[in-house]
Amino acid sequence: MVLSGLLAACGPDYKKLATFSEERKLLQVVVEMPAGTNHAKRYDAATGEFVPERRAGLDHVVEFLPCPGNAGFIPGTAAGVAGSAPLAALVLAETQPTGTILEVLPIGLLTLDDNGTLRSVVLAVPARPSQQILPEVDSWQSFISKYPGAREVVRQWYLHQGRRGELRIVSWKNEKAAEQQVRAALQ
Repeated sequence: MVLSGLLAACGPDYKKLATFSEERKLLQVVVEMPAGTNHAKRYDAATGEFVPERRAGLDHVVEFLPCPGNAGFIPGTAAGVAGSAPLAALVLAETQPTGTILEVLPIGLLTLDDNGTLRSVVLAVPARPSQQILPEVDSWQSFISKYPGAREVVRQWYLHQGRRGELRIVSWKNEKAAEQQVRAALQ
C-alpha cells in the first residue's frame, strides 16, 4: 500500500493536467482502459489512482469485444454538472498503458443514451503520426470513408457495455461537434 502511494505521488497529477498540451496546444487524453482489454478502469480523483470500474459490486468486465481503442478522459473538463466526471474519449490507436497522456486530434463525437442519461464520447486519433494506426484519418469524413468497418466495431463495443438494451447510440457527429463539446465541457 505504501509503495502504491509513493508511485502515485511520483506520477502526473491528473486533476491539475491541462486540457490542451502546453507546448503544441493539442487536446490531451488520459488513458484509463487500454486498447485490447475487457477490464474497465476509471481514474479516482480522490485517491489519485486508477481503479476497476464497479457495477453491482463487481469489477466491470465488458463481454464480447475487447476495447477497440484507448478509453479515457479529457482532463480539465466536466461532462455534465459541475464536479461531474470528465468528458470521455476513445483514442483509436495501439494499446497504451493506463495513465498515459496522449496528444490527440478529435475526429468525431458519439452520443450514448445510458439508461436515460446522455453521455458524450470524443473519438480521436493520436496527433503524432508515429502513433497512428489509421493513416490519413483527420476528420469524421475520412474515418467513415476509409475505414467504414471501424465505426461498426466501435458501435458494437459500446452497445455491449451493459445488459442488453441498457445503452443505445443516439448520434454520430463530426470533428467540429467534438471540438464544440470539449469547449462546452471546459471547467
